[in-house]
Amino acid sequence: MQRLWAMIVKEMLATLRDPHARLTLILPPLLQLVVFALATTLEVKNFDVGVLNMSGGAAGVQFEERLAGSPNVGRIVRLRSTGELRQAIDMQTVLAAVVIDGRFDRDVAAGRPASIGVVLDGRRSNAAQIVAGYLGAMAASVGTELRPDSVVAAGPGSILRNWFNPNLEYVWFTLPSLIVIICAVAALSVMAQAVARERELGTFEQLLVSPLRTHEILIGKMVPPMLTGLFNGTLYLVAATTVYGVPYTGSLLLFYGSLVIYMLSLIGVGMLVSTLSRTQQQAFLGSFLVSVPAILLSGYAGPVDNMPGWLQTLSLADPCRHFLVIVTGLFLKDMPAREVWLNTYPLMIIGAVTLSGSFWLFRAKKE
Repeated sequence: MQRLWAMIVKEMLATLRDPHARLTLILPPLLQLVVFALATTLEVKNFDVGVLNMSGGAAGVQFEERLAGSPNVGRIVRLRSTGELRQAIDMQTVLAAVVIDGRFDRDVAAGRPASIGVVLDGRRSNAAQIVAGYLGAMAASVGTELRPDSVVAAGPGSILRNWFNPNLEYVWFTLPSLIVIICAVAALSVMAQAVARERELGTFEQLLVSPLRTHEILIGKMVPPMLTGLFNGTLYLVAATTVYGVPYTGSLLLFYGSLVIYMLSLIGVGMLVSTLSRTQQQAFLGSFLVSVPAILLSGYAGPVDNMPGWLQTLSLADPCRHFLVIVTGLFLKDMPAREVWLNTYPLMIIGAVTLSGSFWLFRAKKE
């Protein structure tokens, strides 16, 4: 235990004494806590809309007023012809253009179905789909006000209820997911430097001739990234619930238990990268090479179900995918222990494989 404790103290001092390492451990998580929470969202707000109103009646004006009063719409651009509409879309002056033809008010007054045309900028496909949904809901709302009798004749419509996130607040998904990303980046970057730093500084040979055993050296090097991950996880957990108002409904014991196993699986990957690297620059590039695909395959940027079948199979070996399910489930829907376990045992398998591989590779290089 004395040898192990000495190794742990030595690794902690080596990490904390390096000013670049201290800056990397503290500043990026704080910046990403602010930037990611405010910038990484699929919501579309403050978009500009062009309006080509060829009707000029009360119904068309009412729709324009509803459009201008929407909190998601930034600016209304008045268009006078189809040529101006085409130019506004081509030059990306507006994301969408609404066309109210000359028959609109007459159809409304006569009780006939009235339609509104929408032209969207397909170069921003995701935003265009979301804006189309906004405008469709707005048109339905205005149609209900203009012709309430048609709603009564059609009977009651669908009633939507969003479980676990009633108001569809995107930050409720972003911040729990950031725990997965920040812990992964921090653990991989710190762990990847562990052995490579010894080689670059010329102390690797001294470490090999020391009375420390292989498992004592590796455990000592695993402590700094583990503590870094626990610190970042706690920081984001507290900030998400207190600053951004994201509810946490699950068990803290399950959260920290799965977080420790998640960190072990990442530490095994980082140890493999560090053992294979000869310089810290190689280790940094190696950790970057691993962390970016891990984040993309986790389901944070896009659903795993949307990926090709072979990528979905490959993502099963990604620790970030499994922990993302756990952390979002614990935050939003009080995930039971059984479901947490079903997503934790793959992390245990990944950790066992990567830690065993790194132990074997390090011992081989040591011999």
